[in-house]
Amino acid sequence: MTKIINWDQYFMGVAKLSAYRSKDPNTQVGACIVNKDNRIVGVGYNGLPRGCEDSRFPWHVRKGNLYETKYAYVVHAELNAILNCTQHLEGCRIYVSLFPCNECTKAIIQSGIREIIYEDDKYDGTDSDRAAKRMLDMSRVSYRKVKPFNIEIKDE
Repeated sequence: MTKIINWDQYFMGVAKLSAYRSKDPNTQVGACIVNKDNRIVGVGYNGLPRGCEDSRFPWHVRKGNLYETKYAYVVHAELNAILNCTQHLEGCRIYVSLFPCNECTKAIIQSGIREIIYEDDKYDGTDSDRAAKRMLDMSRVSYRKVKPFNIEIKDE
């Protein structure tokens, strides 16, 4: 029997595979941007800016002074995918393993992306999540959750 996956599973798979590049010990996130012709035009994962050595930043620190936490330094997967894109993003859609924060939502809206497809919404109901969804609703950028699709990566 041949296994055939649909477009959502395929592009979410690319996003989730990209997440494995992240050094974040708590939350690995990946993103994949696709144009109207179902061609991948950008991918990204959450990581440090180019030239910043991973071992010299506080990956494990999640609370305390902003300067001492990872949050001051990490570029989210969605923004990395936008920055890594190969074309204008008007009308594209973005597949993300985790629903975007309010800051990434701003970049998504401004880039012209018209749809967000996500798998996990673990921050649902937080202030950032509510702000993101408020902006998306007002700007008419659609978003939808898809059923989890498992990818198994085996160590050699």
